[in-house]
Amino acid sequence: MLSKTIIFKIIAFSVIFVVIGFFVFFPTQLDKQTNLLHDSTLPVISEQARTLHAQLFIGDWHSDTLLWKRDLMDKHEYGHVDIPRLQQGNVALQMFTTVTKSPDGINYEANSSDANDNITKLALLNLWPIRTWNSLAERALFQASKALELADEFPQQVSLITSKSDLSQFILQREVNPQLLGMLLGTEGSHALDGDLSNIQRLFNSGFRMMSLQHFFDNKLGGSLHGESGEGLTEFGREALQKMQSLGIMLDVSHSSEQVVKDVLAISSQPLLVSHTGFYGHCPSPRNIPDELMQQIAAKGGLIAVGYWDGAVCEPNVNEIAKALKYGMELVGSEHIALGSDYDGAVSVPFDTSELIYLTQALLNLGLSDLQIKQVMGGNMLRYLQLHLPD
Repeated sequence: MLSKTIIFKIIAFSVIFVVIGFFVFFPTQLDKQTNLLHDSTLPVISEQARTLHAQLFIGDWHSDTLLWKRDLMDKHEYGHVDIPRLQQGNVALQMFTTVTKSPDGINYEANSSDANDNITKLALLNLWPIRTWNSLAERALFQASKALELADEFPQQVSLITSKSDLSQFILQREVNPQLLGMLLGTEGSHALDGDLSNIQRLFNSGFRMMSLQHFFDNKLGGSLHGESGEGLTEFGREALQKMQSLGIMLDVSHSSEQVVKDVLAISSQPLLVSHTGFYGHCPSPRNIPDELMQQIAAKGGLIAVGYWDGAVCEPNVNEIAKALKYGMELVGSEHIALGSDYDGAVSVPFDTSELIYLTQALLNLGLSDLQIKQVMGGNMLRYLQLHLPD
C-alpha cells in the first residue's frame, strides 16, 4: 500500500506535468486556431507569373506575427509568417506590428474601452515578463525585442531597418543575398503609449518607425473606427502626432475614426499610411473608411495597403484581393496602393506569405501591367520608405 507521502508526490508531479503541458502546448494550439488558412480556389501559375514574381521587390505593411509564441527561424505548418516562408515568397520588406490591446468578441461596429482585453490573457498564457501584464508600452517593447534578437542573431537572414541609410545598405546587401529580409517595426494602435508622450521616444529608440493611432478602442489620442465615440483627434493626440513626426515616425490611420483621419490630414506634415484595409466601394464593410477619405489620403501623397481577410475584401479569395487592389488603383492611382496582409492578426486568409505568387498571377489575370504589379507588390512601399524614413 502506498504511503501518504508517495501519493502526495505523485499528485504533485501530475499537477506540475499538466501545468507545464498547458503552457507548452496550448499557445501553439491557440495560434493554430486563430491564424487560419481557408480552402480557396487558387489560379494556375504561368511561366509569365514565375518570371515576373522572381523579379519583384515585395513588401508588406502589416503582420502581427510577433504576438505569437512561434520561432520565426523555423518553417511552420500553421499561421501565416515565418522567415523561411517570407524567403520562399520572395518578400523583401516586412513591417511587423505589435498588438497591445484587443477586445473580447472583436467586432467592427463598437467596442467599449472597458471591455476585457485578450492580450492580457495572451501575455499570461505565453509567460511574457511580469512588466507586460499591466503596461501596454512594455508589451510593445517585448514584442519588438523578439525582432531585435533575430536581427542580432541572424544578420545574414534578417536586417532591421530604422533609417534611410539602413534601407540603402539593405538594398545593396540583398542584391548579393536575395534571402535577406528587411524587417521594420510598427505599433498596432497608440494604446502602446500608456497615455504618456515620453513613451514615443522609448518606442523610437527600440526601432519603431510606424505607429498607428488607434486599434479597436477609443483612446487618449482620439476615436477608433470601431470605438464608441466617433470623436476626432484630441489635444493629446495632436501633441503625440507632433512628437512622432518630429522623430520621423510614419503615421498609420488604419483603425482611426473618420474624424481622426480628417483631423490628421489637416495638420500632418507627412503623407499618411493605411497599413491594412479595404475599399468601401469594393467591400462595404464597417472595417473600411469611405472612398472619398481614401482619395484625400492619396491626394496628399499617402499610401493605402490592402488586406487579405473578409473584413477588408468581403470575399477573402485571391481573385477578390486582386480586384480590391485593382479597384484601389483605379480610384486613387497605382502609385498609392500597396500590400497590407494583416497576416497573423487573428484572421483567415487564402494563402500564406510563401504563396504570394498566386496574387501575382491573379493580378496578371486581371490584365494589369508588369509595372502596375511591381508598384503594388512592393515598389510603392520601397519608394515611400525612401522618402519618409528618418535620415
